[in-house]
Amino acid sequence: MDQIGSAIRSRALPMLALLGGNIALALGPWLVRLADTGPVSVGFWRLALALPFLALIARANSQRLVGISRRTAALVLLGGVFFGLDIASWHIGIGETRLANATLFGNSGSIILMIWTFIVLRRLPQGREWPAIVAALAGAAILLARSMEISQTNFVGDFFCLIAGLLYAGYLLLLQDARKELGGWALLTLAGLASTPILLMTALTLGEPFWPTDWTPVVILALSSQIMGQGLLVYALRHFTPLIIGIALLTQPAVAALVGWLAFDEVLVPMDYAGIVLVGSALVLAKAASPRVRA
Repeated sequence: MDQIGSAIRSRALPMLALLGGNIALALGPWLVRLADTGPVSVGFWRLALALPFLALIARANSQRLVGISRRTAALVLLGGVFFGLDIASWHIGIGETRLANATLFGNSGSIILMIWTFIVLRRLPQGREWPAIVAALAGAAILLARSMEISQTNFVGDFFCLIAGLLYAGYLLLLQDARKELGGWALLTLAGLASTPILLMTALTLGEPFWPTDWTPVVILALSSQIMGQGLLVYALRHFTPLIIGIALLTQPAVAALVGWLAFDEVLVPMDYAGIVLVGSALVLAKAASPRVRA
């Protein structure tokens, strides 16, 4: 019986961590809206409050934060700039469009990476890559058209979230080689150190409200998105194939759509669901194709 219980725990705990991490990240857009600062300012506090904890976790896992090569330091610095701009763009978009759209488009980095790989390798898509691209384009077209029907503001919000997905793909590309020298927690810490000045300068340039009067949403966002969400996924991802990870990723738009409906009366119609299903399917297919793409 002990062996059976141990086997169940060994399978259940990573799955719970995978789902829990995605749910924690999916609640991020809701907390961004609840904060009483500007959207970019929220992004600054999200990283700044989490950085000391990330550094402690990196040290506890014997991941070095100093003494890295100049090339790696330059890549991490540039990657951090991309990550800061990604958060700024995504947080602005969150305030202007529906939460389900913001979550889907903000997570479009894996699809963008796949398309970028075709350009770099100068080859056409193969196998399941074609359905991923067709589903992504069709779903994005449906969601963008629906946003335009609602208001031009929603369309602009979608655009900012798509730009965020593009910037996040650039962040991942820049840090590919740095991952060989640094651990995941050290990478998050160092990239965050480069991102926070970008977010601070952007928030001040935009003239946003900067200091929160209610710290609760900001602190919860820092703990849930940057520490708990990332921590659960770091633990869980090594236990699953890219296909399972892609399927679990669909938890995020589902939770975001539910929160959008309950908290902000964002009602989805059948066409919205069709667009979400298509883009979600593209994310799953892109994840499943990722080993071949990277090769």
